[in-house]
Amino acid sequence: MNLLAIETSTEACSVALWIDGALRERHEIAPRRHTDLVLPWADDLLAQAGIGKRALDAIAVGRGPGAFTGVRLAVALVQGMALALDIPVLPVSTLAALALPATTDAGTADVLAAIDARMGEVYLGLFRADADAGVIALGGEWMARPGEAVVADGADLLVGVGTGFGAAEGLLATRLAPRLRRVDATALPHAADVARLAALAFVRGEAIAADRLEPAYLRDKVALTLAEQQHRVLSAGD
Repeated sequence: MNLLAIETSTEACSVALWIDGALRERHEIAPRRHTDLVLPWADDLLAQAGIGKRALDAIAVGRGPGAFTGVRLAVALVQGMALALDIPVLPVSTLAALALPATTDAGTADVLAAIDARMGEVYLGLFRADADAGVIALGGEWMARPGEAVVADGADLLVGVGTGFGAAEGLLATRLAPRLRRVDATALPHAADVARLAALAFVRGEAIAADRLEPAYLRDKVALTLAEQQHRVLSAGD
């Protein structure tokens, strides 16, 4: 199975290539450079592996939640490439990909993945290690203010990962301190982990047609259109 994976939902830009279980990855913290890096990195990884795009069985993508422009970029690129190659796609939760590495030494603790959503909020997802799926979500993903986040009582011990734990001067970590075994507030999602989860999903038959791919933003409305902004300004002047 040959998979290309792309993850650009945060300040990290990441592309990975999975070939029958062997992984290659390019990963860099590169705010505002995702557009310039993704396709050249994908071509470079394919060249290193000695295969062409036509050898890919599917393309995986971190479908968010995360930065609006980053999520939109990854979804658009993957959708376009998959349609051109006539291959399916594998959408993977960015929060699940963030959580996956932490499950290896979490023990009995569940993993709370948190991404700084700006505007005083964080994206959150609670996950548990699973032999077949890599991780399973314990409920839906959600947004909250760092100092007001409520995590299911059933998750007694937690490992916290992601930039959400550093947001608002660490309020999320402070709020959950009695339940946290450890925290890594610098952790960012990797395309390699998107690929790992996607490979398991591919085996389970969960690949979908490219035209069914949708991003996950969590915010009901991430950005106002110019017309909406103008309307607000005019309304404020009434």
